[in-house]
Amino acid sequence: MQDAFAIALERWPRDGTPRNPAAWIIATARNRAIDRIRRERTLERKTELLARLESWRTDEEDDVTSIPDERLSLVFTCCHPALAPDAQVALTLREVGGLQTPEVARAFLVPEATLAQRLVRAKRKIRDAGIPFRVPPDHLLPERLRAVLAVLYLVFNEGYSATAGDTLVRRELCDEAIRLAKLLAVLMPDEAEALGLLALLLLQDSRRDARLAQDGEIVLL
Repeated sequence: MQDAFAIALERWPRDGTPRNPAAWIIATARNRAIDRIRRERTLERKTELLARLESWRTDEEDDVTSIPDERLSLVFTCCHPALAPDAQVALTLREVGGLQTPEVARAFLVPEATLAQRLVRAKRKIRDAGIPFRVPPDHLLPERLRAVLAVLYLVFNEGYSATAGDTLVRRELCDEAIRLAKLLAVLMPDEAEALGLLALLLLQDSRRDARLAQDGEIVLL
């Protein structure tokens, strides 16, 4: 109620007194109370998630990573900055993301033979240069984030519209991409693009069950 009166003192001189001041005060107070309850519940959920992440951290050296998921750790590992960005993403999709070469080629809009050659060159560079593949420490995660985001987006994209098969949607890929995007958003909450990717995936996935008609045809927006 005090918040409602404070808002009235700010707005009424500017916007004019409402027709029913008492009703305005009551409605505003109720909305403020609802907002506060929602914020407190959100804070409780985030606090619980952060507590889980903290429990997953190790007590070893400071350069040990805090990534709480093995699959996400492998994605960060494969997105090695010594490789070209396209090679990072393609190699990670093939070796960690569960996509086959034709599916990766479709994600990059290139012929399958071109993609296969790209993968061969990337593996040759790793071997010849002796690039060490290990889970990066926390301070090196931001430099790999862009490639990691691309990997998660393209895994979801293949799940949302499959390259081949009897069904348009591969639910397991959609679910895994969203799961990893949620972990990433909690792991790096200050990275706006990580939050943006999660929002995009959730928005698209919210329509998953309504995309196909009973005859299997796509239902367009």
